[in-house]
Amino acid sequence: MSLSWNFDNPLRTMTDSATNEADKALWETEDTGGVTIDNHRVPIPLVMLIILTVVTAFAITQPLWGQRPTASLYVGYIKSMNRPEVMAIKDDKEAMKQIIQLNAGVGDVGRLERHPVSMDDLRIIKPQIEALEASGVDLGEYEVVGDHVVMANFEGRKKADGTPLRKQPYWDKGYTIDIFYLSWFFTLVIVLTKRLPPSTWQPRHRQ
Repeated sequence: MSLSWNFDNPLRTMTDSATNEADKALWETEDTGGVTIDNHRVPIPLVMLIILTVVTAFAITQPLWGQRPTASLYVGYIKSMNRPEVMAIKDDKEAMKQIIQLNAGVGDVGRLERHPVSMDDLRIIKPQIEALEASGVDLGEYEVVGDHVVMANFEGRKKADGTPLRKQPYWDKGYTIDIFYLSWFFTLVIVLTKRLPPSTWQPRHRQ
């Protein structure tokens, strides 16, 4: 059966009058097992909830919140461990406060706040980070996972030497795919909904 489109008032209906009348007649006579189905618009709060869900899903997966701690993040802390004023402090908590104070406003402050470490943590990762730094590698391509400093498992664009960049991208390919499919899905839902009779008409549910 061919679809009869009408774009004169697409926010009301995308179907011509004849098709709408046929759909209304079918709606009135269709047996749905005693379940009555009305023709109301989607509630605005529900629409807002869907929009909020989509926006939240993108926001919490953005590197702003989900970016992992890299070895380069703690270089300033590790260098500060060797300073006399820090080494003179016997209490680990007080020493850590002094390290944080010495590095206030330096580096990625937000990510340091989201990935706090203790003095014991620094003692464990310090020799690993120093060894990597001495080897001349890019510390931004290494991540702190528990008590280990390991190469990140990202494989982004290629570097000049042909090896993959191991840094977390700001915009993941998955976001592009999600935007495409979400746009396609919501467009299809809107079109299918507007192919129904306008919401100003309600079935009488005659048997």
